Amino acid sequence: MVEFFKAVLFGIVEGVTEWLPISSTGHMILLNEFITLDVSKRFWDMFEVVIQLGAILAVVLLFWNKLWPFTRKNGHIKIKKSTFFMWCKIIAACMPAAIVGLLFDDKINELFYNYQTVAIALIVFGIMFIVIENRNKYIKPHINSINEITFKTAIIIGLFQLIAAVFPGTSRSGATIVGALVIGVSRVTAAEFTFFLAVPIMFGASLLKIIKFGAAFTGLEAMILGIGMVVAFAVSVLTIKFLMGYIKKHNFKVFGWYRIMLGLLILGYFMII
Repeated sequence: MVEFFKAVLFGIVEGVTEWLPISSTGHMILLNEFITLDVSKRFWDMFEVVIQLGAILAVVLLFWNKLWPFTRKNGHIKIKKSTFFMWCKIIAACMPAAIVGLLFDDKINELFYNYQTVAIALIVFGIMFIVIENRNKYIKPHINSINEITFKTAIIIGLFQLIAAVFPGTSRSGATIVGALVIGVSRVTAAEFTFFLAVPIMFGASLLKIIKFGAAFTGLEAMILGIGMVVAFAVSVLTIKFLMGYIKKHNFKVFGWYRIMLGLLILGYFMII
């Protein structure tokens, strides 16, 4: 029963931090230090990725009309051209991270999955958020909708997502939002495109982890994973709604300061213990 409560806590943390640009990995590392799941390391390595499937389903639910490329007209199924081209741009943006993830997933985990990398990435991108928002105070964005994002813009954002794929703690949403803001995308559009990018990249990452883990789940492990995903889904729905409302009136600087403080906290904590 205790492990189920722990799974609920991990689901809450995942649901909040996956979408706010504050690094779900950094928070998972900290939470795991204080509330460790009584599971094998192999299961944990799979769990912390696959739990994101619950969060991704929240995006699918909330943005279904924008994501589903088919419509019915006069009894015939037609493809919505704008949605079809949006998916082409999303796939193009995801390719760099997908290729690197497939080829170097184990090596990246071995080299960079440590508290030093996570803390430094948190601090560096926290500073970038503050610097970019200070600059953008005097610059009007010239890309204000998903349809205005070109293939070139999508690929540039995808390269920022690649940074997050290599360096844990960068935050996938944080990296892509920073990249989008740098090249003149509005906050709301940057956040939406970031959510959409997460769908194929997280489904792919989860599938890869499940294949590597195999189907050898114990009953307890299956319950822990299921609970974590369901909670992550529910919390993600609330978090996404909050973020989309928040950034219509505010900038991302508060998340930059939070990242810096969290990075310093992680460095300080692991140096002391």
